[in-house]
Amino acid sequence: MNDIASAKASFAEQAVIFQRRHNWIMCWLYTGTFGSFIGFSAAFPLLSKILFPDVNALKYAFLGPLVGALARAMSGKACDRIGGGRITFWVFVAMSFGVISVLYAIGMKGDPMGFTMFFVSFLFLFAAAGVGNASTFQMIPAIMRKEVARLEPGLSPADRVKQSDKEAAAIIGFTSAIAAYGAFFIPKSFGTSIAATGGPQLAFYGFLAFYLSCIAITWWFYTRRGGLLYDIEHGDTNRPAAATA
Repeated sequence: MNDIASAKASFAEQAVIFQRRHNWIMCWLYTGTFGSFIGFSAAFPLLSKILFPDVNALKYAFLGPLVGALARAMSGKACDRIGGGRITFWVFVAMSFGVISVLYAIGMKGDPMGFTMFFVSFLFLFAAAGVGNASTFQMIPAIMRKEVARLEPGLSPADRVKQSDKEAAAIIGFTSAIAAYGAFFIPKSFGTSIAATGGPQLAFYGFLAFYLSCIAITWWFYTRRGGLLYDIEHGDTNRPAAATA
């Protein structure tokens, strides 16, 4: 992946990111990937025990985070080659199907293949979230290069690169902090759903709605024709992004 050049900056200099719309958009998207990854890592063992008490899921619990971590490490080059925006779009499509698959597996509770379906569906979610961790981080420097060029036209090319790298680094740190709440929010969502309805299905429907919103946001702001990253990811560098991006 494209690394961000190191740049020292005071908090006041970095605080400009709170005025950047794309900072908040990427917080939403990264919560969908990294937040899901750590949230499902925290919730999977207990959720498995509740739904499939006859299975010792603790023996397999480490595999989900492992698959997600490997997926993240192995997808960096693909994100650079294809584009973080396009991959992020399909990551959320995949995660939506993963949630549907988990819901189907929950409906198989009592079936001998129920836990297998449940476990495989979760591994798929972990893998997709891992790829999304890489693709969303790849998006941020590219977004800020475009945004700083638009918002700070008076900067020299060298200063523009320095400023965009500085803001991208700050956004990556901030989005990571926000997305870390997934470790609390996802288990809490399962607990609330089980207390209210007797099962985790309501929480999964909420996650599905969230992933669908991420698909729409990624497409509208970044990957559609005229989106902020469309020209970069399709090699059309002479075509300006739409004002709505």
